[in-house]
Amino acid sequence: METMRDGVSATRRYRPGDAKTGTARASAVRRTAVAVLLALWAVLGAYAAPAMADGTGDQVVKVFVVPDPAQTGGAPATLQSIASSTLGDAGRAGEIFDLNRGQAQTDGAALTSQDEQLHPGWILRLPQDASGPDVRLARDTANQGGSSAPPADGRTDTAAGGSTVVTIPLPAAIAAVVAVLLALVTVGIVGRRRVRAAWAAMGRGVRRLGEVVGRRRRLAARRAVSRRFAADAGTVRRAYAAVAEFSGTGGAPERPVHALRVDNAGVTAWLAPGDAPGAPWTPLDSPDGTRWRRAAHAGEPRTPDSRACLVRVGVDADGEAVLYDLSRLDGVLSVTGDRAVARDVVRGLLEEVARSRPGTPVTVLDSGDRTSPLTLPAGLQPVVRVEQQGEPVPDASHGERGTVRGAAVRRPVKGLVVMAGTPTEREATELAALCGPGGGWTGLVCGEVGGAHWRWRADADGVVEIPVLGVRLTVPA
Repeated sequence: METMRDGVSATRRYRPGDAKTGTARASAVRRTAVAVLLALWAVLGAYAAPAMADGTGDQVVKVFVVPDPAQTGGAPATLQSIASSTLGDAGRAGEIFDLNRGQAQTDGAALTSQDEQLHPGWILRLPQDASGPDVRLARDTANQGGSSAPPADGRTDTAAGGSTVVTIPLPAAIAAVVAVLLALVTVGIVGRRRVRAAWAAMGRGVRRLGEVVGRRRRLAARRAVSRRFAADAGTVRRAYAAVAEFSGTGGAPERPVHALRVDNAGVTAWLAPGDAPGAPWTPLDSPDGTRWRRAAHAGEPRTPDSRACLVRVGVDADGEAVLYDLSRLDGVLSVTGDRAVARDVVRGLLEEVARSRPGTPVTVLDSGDRTSPLTLPAGLQPVVRVEQQGEPVPDASHGERGTVRGAAVRRPVKGLVVMAGTPTEREATELAALCGPGGGWTGLVCGEVGGAHWRWRADADGVVEIPVLGVRLTVPA
């Protein structure tokens, strides 16, 4: 493979030694690990050999070997002194006595009282929380009848009751642990590439698990939104009353309300740029000056505007419902992006219409991409194709005056035309004719429609973006 470096051609050829380097590195890892494990085996084997010779083994216990007074400056060991040095509390001498009472020692004697003099060479069991330089670890081999005296190195002793035990001094146990840690560190340094690869694989697994958990959590939240919408009719009533405030009654000009956000504190309305309603509405800090706000009030409710067709699209980041007026749609709504979530968006709009305007006629068109059609919710009136009812199909040759290119105007929703997939060119023309001027129908499409006046985009997280409003909403599932 040739590369250019500072204008000079440099050639790097494959060398057979490159493959050998990787093999040698892997061999070095194996040799290092084997060497450390053999050293550890030798350390432990030196202390465990007597027990292994018997072919037996049992649990590891902590013991204290009573020293000769000559080795401790003439002061004989007592249960109280042993408890103080190994347990930190001379008052726990009774626990040591209970563990060793009546157990035969190597000289044939046995401990019968707490005040009894301890004989050098006796092996006394200790509680498991004992610690200190005089504490030894022992493996009880359960060989009854052993009575030989302990060797001088102190590795093999006979425990109380005649059972032979193998004692491992605490420094040796610490050395064994350190050897294991050194082995792991050595293997990690030599095989750092494999370690990094393993960590990367683990990280990918954790991320995938997090994504699965996140999807389930988001789906549960969207289902909760769906249940909330089905049970809450008050929000829709308040929204209709707010729209009526802009209907132009009393000599005031009508102002188009494209969407509303309803919460306990008040109502936010998205108006056309340049509209400036009077009190109690105040402008919010939207860049184009289209958002207006008023506080909730308990005044005389207005008569709902029958021309509006308000549907809850979803909830915003604060969990408050945002409603869109389909009568301002004037043609076709194209919901693109994630196909499953786009279907949820359209299905949610249909359910909203079924709740607030039962009996609305809906016709379902097949799409050219063979996407399975949507199932209409109960409450809507399914109808056959419009032209099959004897109604003429309007001419879609208006060009720039068609519904997908013309300016949006308010038009009462006569009925809905639903398509679950991206239409072909012929189907898009038919859709424009049905939903254009003279057609009177409103189109909801789960897919791209060329020239559509309104476009929303759905993503896999269950969120739909409405660019004209500048909002992102979590849609019901």
